[in-house]
Amino acid sequence: MGNNSSNTLIGILAGTAIGATLGILFAPDKGVHTRQRISDEALAAKDRFAEGAMAARDTISDKASHLADRASHLRDSFVDSVQAKKMTLDEKVEYIVSDASHKTEDVITTLENKLATLKEKNKKLQKS
Repeated sequence: MGNNSSNTLIGILAGTAIGATLGILFAPDKGVHTRQRISDEALAAKDRFAEGAMAARDTISDKASHLADRASHLRDSFVDSVQAKKMTLDEKVEYIVSDASHKTEDVITTLENKLATLKEKNKKLQKS
């Protein structure tokens, strides 16, 4: 519940209590009846205030629960996103290592072929 809502609720309750008390005090009636009416109005105002406080507590509790659920969902989404990115990164690293390994094999094969060619040329040159 926002601060304005709380202030409005308190203002309404206070205004109701003050208005009821002034209305009873200025009404022409016996003192016993007036005191009883003031007591009754005070009890009624207390009950209304307690109901308003319970409603405010329930509203705050509901909002807190909603925020906790939202925070949990956001945390789970973040964790899932990080894990997905980590898996993607792991896959990329594995691909790079694999690709480098294949390229190394290609380079070694090419160098072996060149070496064999050079050995053949060297043999021919030594025979001549």
